[in-house]
Amino acid sequence: MPVLNFFKKQLSTVIEWNPQHADLLLWKYPAKTDEIKNASKLIVAPGQGCILVYEGKVTDVLDQEGTYNIKTDNLPFITSLLKVMQFFESEHKVGLYFYRKSEVLNQSWGTSSPIKYVDAVYKIPVKMSAFGNFSYQLANPQKLFAEIVGAAKSYNTEAFRDIIQSRIPQLLITYLATNKLPYTEIDTQLNTITAEMRGQLISEFEKLGVRITDFRLEGNSFDAETEERIGRVADVTVDAMAAAEGGLSYAQLEKLRALRDAARNESGVAGAGAALGAGLSMGNLFSQSIDDVTAPTKASDPIEQLQKLKLLLDENIITQEEFDQKKKEYLENL
Repeated sequence: MPVLNFFKKQLSTVIEWNPQHADLLLWKYPAKTDEIKNASKLIVAPGQGCILVYEGKVTDVLDQEGTYNIKTDNLPFITSLLKVMQFFESEHKVGLYFYRKSEVLNQSWGTSSPIKYVDAVYKIPVKMSAFGNFSYQLANPQKLFAEIVGAAKSYNTEAFRDIIQSRIPQLLITYLATNKLPYTEIDTQLNTITAEMRGQLISEFEKLGVRITDFRLEGNSFDAETEERIGRVADVTVDAMAAAEGGLSYAQLEKLRALRDAARNESGVAGAGAALGAGLSMGNLFSQSIDDVTAPTKASDPIEQLQKLKLLLDENIITQEEFDQKKKEYLENL
C-alpha cells in the first residue's frame, strides 16, 4: 500500500470540465489539495472559461480555450494558480470555476402566478398570465460570480431562469399601466411590449454580468374570473353599439328590457310600479315607455325611426304585430 500511495502522488492530474453538462453555467472543479498540487495540465474546452478564486476573491479569469501546462506556461492565470498552490492547506482556500461561454438559447419563461392590475380603459380588475422565451450569454463571469453565485459549487440555467422570471411581472405591469394599454390591445401590441421589456432586461442584467441576447413575449391568457368580466364588458359594448345604431342610449334600452320582463311577470313584482312613482301597472308603464320612445315627431328622421322600431323588434321588446302597427302609423303620419 505505501508503494501504491507513493506512485499515486507522483501521477499528474488533468484539470478539466468533462463532460460539460448543458444545464450548468458555472461548475467548481471538485479537487482536493493534493490533486491540484500534482496537476500538470489545465484544459479549457471550446465554449468554456475558467475563474480562479482564492480566499473568496476572484484572482484571475482564463477566457481562452486551450491546454495549459501549469508548471511552464507563462500566463497571469497560471502564475496566480501556482502562487496560491504553494500555500494550500485546505481545499476551501482555492476554487477553480469553469463557466459556460457559449450562448444559452431558447429558454422558456412563464409567470409563476397571474399578474394583477386594473385595466386603465375598462376599469376592471384583470389577472393575466404571460409566457415566452429568452436567450443569453455570460458577458462578465466575475460579476455573475460576485453578485449571484458566491460560494456555491455550481450554478445552473434553472436558477437563472428563476431570477429572470422574477423580474418580468413588474416590468409588464409597469408597461401596461404607463401606456394605459387595455386588455383588448395586448395581443396586437406584443412586438412593442417585447421590445420595451427586452431593453429594460438588457440594462438590468448587464449589471450582473449577463448579456440578454434575445427576449420574446409570445402570448398571454386570462383566468376564468377575468374571462367572465371580459365577457360582461363585451356584452355591454355590443348592446351599447346596437342601441346607438337604433337611435337609443344603452340606458334606455336596459330600461325597456327591464319593463318588458316586469310586465310579463307583473304578479311577481307587486308594488314595483308604486316604487317607481308611476301609480300604474307594469303593463301600462311598459306601453307608455314604448310610446315615448317610438312616437314620431316632425323632426324625426324616417330612417332613424324605422331603425329604432327594428331594434325594439330584434330585442323582443315589441312583437311583430306591434312593429307592423307602429310602422304603419308612422308611415301614415309622414
